[in-house]
Amino acid sequence: MGTNSSNPFMAEAIALSLQNVRSGNGGPFAAVIVKGGQIIARGVNRVTATNDPTAHAEVVAIREACTTLKTFQLTGCEIYTSCEPCPMCLAAIYWARPDRVYFGNTKEDAADAGFDDSFIYDEIEKPVNGRKIPLQQLMRGEAIRAFEEWAKSPNKVEY
Repeated sequence: MGTNSSNPFMAEAIALSLQNVRSGNGGPFAAVIVKGGQIIARGVNRVTATNDPTAHAEVVAIREACTTLKTFQLTGCEIYTSCEPCPMCLAAIYWARPDRVYFGNTKEDAADAGFDDSFIYDEIEKPVNGRKIPLQQLMRGEAIRAFEEWAKSPNKVEY
């Protein structure tokens, strides 16, 4: 069970999630990103408003924060999100590398509200050829050239 202590950044994420529901613009999810004690980005679920299945609150906030900071990493930042991140958002968070993430609702709370992502966790565990959406490898010999050139490139920026 989580803590009930008051936090202004979490309060903002929760308020944004409620506002998003009431506006009819998306699901009950919101996130804020904080650096140096200041909110530098806000995001709400925009999936249905933008017809973009990747427009989850955390992803929207990460995109805004990275644009604001002019970097692809959020080192020194904290993310406050109204709900425990889904698998996609969790992956995006790991790629963004914030220092810490705080969440309000749990993934079980989300499932109870109709947002059950357990099937994705299950699919990730399956071998490629056993997943619901078929994945088939094609043209690896040609595709590998991009990785080979990347390995030799003097212009690459590692991440």
